[in-house]
Amino acid sequence: MTASYFFGYGSLVNHSTNSYENAHPARLNGWRRQWCHTDLRPIAFLTAVPDDSCAIDGIIAHVPGDDWEALDAREFAYTRVISTPKVTHPITDPIEIAVYTARHDIGLPADMRHPILLSYLDVVVQGYLHEFGEQGVADFFATTTGWDAPILHDRADPQYPRHRVLTKDETALVDRHLAALNAKFTS
Repeated sequence: MTASYFFGYGSLVNHSTNSYENAHPARLNGWRRQWCHTDLRPIAFLTAVPDDSCAIDGIIAHVPGDDWEALDAREFAYTRVISTPKVTHPITDPIEIAVYTARHDIGLPADMRHPILLSYLDVVVQGYLHEFGEQGVADFFATTTGWDAPILHDRADPQYPRHRVLTKDETALVDRHLAALNAKFTS
């Protein structure tokens, strides 16, 4: 029997934000990340978009109970795309892997009215640092587009529900990468 897995490329890489089982580092070939928004949310969020010139690191994890319908309901702003042949991973048993991408009918590029939450970005970067090291963090920033959206500086009062406290070094790492991008901040 083929087990069901999904590819996580944002906050799900940070294992402290979820309890998904059998998670492994993986690489999705032919895709990149992009900040986008919908009218369903006041803030920007990450999506994956096809891009033959790119590959992104992330994790694969087992879909609880192989219940795609339950996971689809949770990821209502996304469309599930089966991407098994495009994912490099360490599992030798047969598995089916899907990536969730923003629904085309509602996904728009991030903009001034839909900022990127710094508390969300902190969680993502902390996950990439723990899973892939500093090079993994640099690769995250390099393989993500939409950095022209403003960053909402909410560290003092985090709006992201699964926010995490970063160490001084982790905070400095995020800040260095945002400075290199000439990121614009809003409050």
